[in-house]
Amino acid sequence: MVTAGLAVVLLAVAVGAVVALLRNARPDTPVAERCVAHLDGTDWSLTPDQAQNAALAAAVATRRGMPARAVTIGIATALQESRLVNIDYGDRDSVGLYQQRPSQGWGTVEQIMDPVYSTNKFFEGLEKVPGYQDMAVTEAAQAVQRSGFPDAYAQHEVRARAWASALTGHSPAALSCALRPVEQPGGTGPVLARVTRDLGDLPVTVTLADGAGTPSTVDLVATALPIDDPTRAGWSVAQWSVAVAWEIDVDAVTVGDTTWSRAEPTWQVTGQAPLPPGQVRLTVAG
Repeated sequence: MVTAGLAVVLLAVAVGAVVALLRNARPDTPVAERCVAHLDGTDWSLTPDQAQNAALAAAVATRRGMPARAVTIGIATALQESRLVNIDYGDRDSVGLYQQRPSQGWGTVEQIMDPVYSTNKFFEGLEKVPGYQDMAVTEAAQAVQRSGFPDAYAQHEVRARAWASALTGHSPAALSCALRPVEQPGGTGPVLARVTRDLGDLPVTVTLADGAGTPSTVDLVATALPIDDPTRAGWSVAQWSVAVAWEIDVDAVTVGDTTWSRAEPTWQVTGQAPLPPGQVRLTVAG
């Protein structure tokens, strides 16, 4: 009886060891990377690549002093034209985010494939449309694009409005991204380059990692943008930062007393002293 009992115990231990081994050997389920903007009870999702292009549209329009309505129109247009992806093909000679045609005077193929150039060209055209702020999205977009399918832009309006509201700071804590951990950190260089490319010469303070576990951070002064409310400016830049985090290896973004991170991909209260209104802190991976 003792021998039989011992055998049962040993068998149970062996089975437990095999189960543990298999559990440890099985790779973790990979994170399904996506970004969402929340509006009126609904999450409107984009891929991380689409999200960074939406962030660029908001940054360009904001720097030009244009309202959130312009951002909605821009994002809806790019969703229809290219699915908000910087593609190098299209109808006839159309290329880029907004499917602009070199033969129609939009610029060279090389210029149009630069998303900053093409986005600025779109908003430059929109600025010339009288009363675009009061137009339906499809009418305003068509006035710039001259599309063969002018009604198609309307289907993207609500998604575009959700993203525009978050990226212009009108909807705080509405934009988040679920991202995998950074595998090969690139340091602060890509962060600073992207800030300059999208947001211009914002005042920046860089604090490098100390080697004792404290990571590198980049502090941005959002109030340098033409937004009259420091809190809204902070949320605008904070949610821009989350939307581009996938591309530039940002691990966390803090505004006020709230932080988004790859580890906790929704906005969480830090429990620490808040940053001053309009200041945004990016924690850089690695």
